[in-house]
Amino acid sequence: MDRFLLAGPDDQECLRFGAPVTRAALRALVAEQAERLAAAGLSSGGTVALRLAPSLGYTAALLACWQLGAQTVLLDHRLTAHEVALAVERLAPQVLVESAHRPAASLRGFAETDPVPAALPNGRPAATGHALLQLSSGSTGPAKVIARTADDLLRELDCYRRLELFPKAGERVVLLSSVVHVLGLVGGLLNSLHARAPLTVPERMTTAGILAAIAEDDRPTTVIGVPFHAELLAGASAPPPLPQLRRMIVAGEPVRPGLPAAFTARYGVPLGTMYGMTELGVIATDLDGALHPWAEPVHGMALHEDGGELHIAMADSPYPGLADPTRWSDGRLHTRDAARIDPATGRVTVLGRRDSQVSIGGLKVDLTEVEHTLAALPQVREAVVVFADGAIEAYLATEHAAEQATAPAAVRDALTRELASYKRPRHLSFLPALPRTATGKLVRDTTALRAAAAAGTTPAA
Repeated sequence: MDRFLLAGPDDQECLRFGAPVTRAALRALVAEQAERLAAAGLSSGGTVALRLAPSLGYTAALLACWQLGAQTVLLDHRLTAHEVALAVERLAPQVLVESAHRPAASLRGFAETDPVPAALPNGRPAATGHALLQLSSGSTGPAKVIARTADDLLRELDCYRRLELFPKAGERVVLLSSVVHVLGLVGGLLNSLHARAPLTVPERMTTAGILAAIAEDDRPTTVIGVPFHAELLAGASAPPPLPQLRRMIVAGEPVRPGLPAAFTARYGVPLGTMYGMTELGVIATDLDGALHPWAEPVHGMALHEDGGELHIAMADSPYPGLADPTRWSDGRLHTRDAARIDPATGRVTVLGRRDSQVSIGGLKVDLTEVEHTLAALPQVREAVVVFADGAIEAYLATEHAAEQATAPAAVRDALTRELASYKRPRHLSFLPALPRTATGKLVRDTTALRAAAAAGTTPAA
């Protein structure tokens, strides 16, 4: 795996974490990290967990783990010590790699890291041939352990290679997504190394910091992130001219109505979307926004619609040790996403989670419809709708802080006009901002949302 990613001319720039990094420099750093890991007892067939912030050190350590033939677990650096202890107990890696440096500030795009491997007393060697273990984002509840082989990662990289509008050699990428999770890891970091399209991580994940990262290089540039990042950029009051910007691509959750048009109006380039899952990586794309709400499946992806749920051909289960036929069975991954497939073109439109349909007084309500209705209101910047204790609850962030006092009445009036009474949320909670996972996805766990509302400055309505 690592040889495909590290190949290339010695003097060719491949990464930029503040300063440019050549392929020769990256190869030397990987060799150094491999020596440290081997000294800690890591070898082929071993297991290692990385808990490192986005950085050059993280990149070198990850590639070094694969160079040694170890199964690598990625832990988000923002996890607490308690959460890390639980993950270590659950996954039993033989080596844990953390940084000797203090954690970076929350808005930093990358950090200075000095990876320090430490042998763990109760670690176990790999029980499977997977190269990578990841934890799902946990936006809807406890995280799942998801395993991928080296061959599957290479298959996904080949899918990106075949996408005409995805960054190629001679272009560059500005990455806003976390390199611990699938979009930032494979679609960002690994693909940039493989395609020889240099990758830049902004020093600060603010509007100004992102715009500065785009502007610092004249090469054609693609920005990759989640819808939250597109919201930030679309809201910029006076962005500088960015003739090098070709497009932004987002994934992770649906974009709110109006965001693609707002982004294009601000920058004159399309806001593309991708649909994917940690289990498979990229599944379908609409990279120039021309197919909305449809997306084109990537090469080799066999999609099936079964009772309104999207199923995807997958030879083996991606869940090690999990025997749950509702997630994978008979060579199919059950996505739990509602979808429609156009029989003429094979294109797919993802409608939301299958578990978003609930019963209110015997009447079916699609929470996705309610959420989209709320998100389309001019007073609302973002919305999450959940079903708990027999009732629909909505958690909202207003478009402008000045509207917080008047938004509840305006939103209730709009819902009266636009939704039948049984579809309307019983509770509306207004917050300055909605909680998000480490990957930037909106949290959909009811307990976490209620806690955020209780701690918010705006009372529930």
